[in-house]
Amino acid sequence: MIYTVPVTGVFITNMYFLIDEKTKHGFLIDPGASADLILQVIKRYGFQIEKILITHGHFDHIGAAEIVSNKLRAPIYIHEKGKRYITDPIWNLSEESGLKVVLRDVQYLNHGDVISLESNPNIMVHVIYVPGHTTDSIVFYSKEEKAAFVGDSIFKGSLGRSDFYGGDEVQLFTEVITKILTLPEDTVLYSGHSEPTTVGIERARIYKKVVE
Repeated sequence: MIYTVPVTGVFITNMYFLIDEKTKHGFLIDPGASADLILQVIKRYGFQIEKILITHGHFDHIGAAEIVSNKLRAPIYIHEKGKRYITDPIWNLSEESGLKVVLRDVQYLNHGDVISLESNPNIMVHVIYVPGHTTDSIVFYSKEEKAAFVGDSIFKGSLGRSDFYGGDEVQLFTEVITKILTLPEDTVLYSGHSEPTTVGIERARIYKKVVE
């Protein structure tokens, strides 16, 4: 099961739960703000969060991660190139908002890694490295749920921004085309700041734009 919870810091970010319906164990993806709200939701529904997954190191995706991790004793996972972002408030953009977000204890991921629940190893996500929005951007793809948590790499109707630290417009376009839009067309794309869309819809939109 997938649950979407908008969390509000400087602005609204979509945070997600990927939960095993039988055990209520699962993953928490991109806890960007509102730690108290996140913990209330977890308690209300009886979720047992085994791992916290981060799509990229911008502050609006990591802002509540350390508090929630400490409270739940759940490890935080981010791509290996996320170290610059989680330790540097300038690179993670929190400095300009007066927040100075830093994460101190994380585990690092690489392209091709598979993360599964200890309570049910059949519930898993595949790590897909898609730099361009940031140097550490990754997608968490669940074949079973036909879902991809894409962070800010692609939104409904547009690609993500590439004008922040570590961003690259050409790289972003190439990575989205070759790694996200090659997933099955019925895969639902869950982004950080838009409504869900699908691979099929976004592939058709981008290819039409290229032809035009």
